[in-house]
Amino acid sequence: MNKKSILIFLPSLHFSGIEFFTTKRILEKNDINTFIASDANYLCISETGQKVKADVNLFNIHENNFNGIVFIGGSGARNYWDNSLLHKAAIRFNKSNKIIAAICSAPVILAKAGILNRISATCFYEDRMELINKGIDYKDLPVVIIGNIITANGPNSAGFFAESIIELLNRQN
Repeated sequence: MNKKSILIFLPSLHFSGIEFFTTKRILEKNDINTFIASDANYLCISETGQKVKADVNLFNIHENNFNGIVFIGGSGARNYWDNSLLHKAAIRFNKSNKIIAAICSAPVILAKAGILNRISATCFYEDRMELINKGIDYKDLPVVIIGNIITANGPNSAGFFAESIIELLNRQN
């Protein structure tokens, strides 16, 4: 049996350490390989100064190497809302019916990529108008799962978010 792998995108600066470390810990505890993608030249730095080295550059994201992609939030995620490389990667993962998960401010990346069109989603409450203005059915819930897409509203939902990813992974062939 092949071990499952998840690619986790981290903003180079000001990512949510709670969201990242909680998600990574729960995934790895469930025997899922995690790899970090970023555009950081060396280290990604969380909102509280924690440092993480990226494994993969944004230019080298390939959906065939992973069972899904996770977009971690935090205030730094807002700098990636209009990132075309992330939009293209999310679209490729979606076309391959892979898991796409985003938490906090990161679901706006998916909204701007067109992935959340005609479905319900959640995000960090302060960013909800970004979804609503795109015509997305915003839900004020901790986690929303629609098909292969998981969105979550922030750090307090990180455990449930990670468990939802595992649940969808276990449904995959």
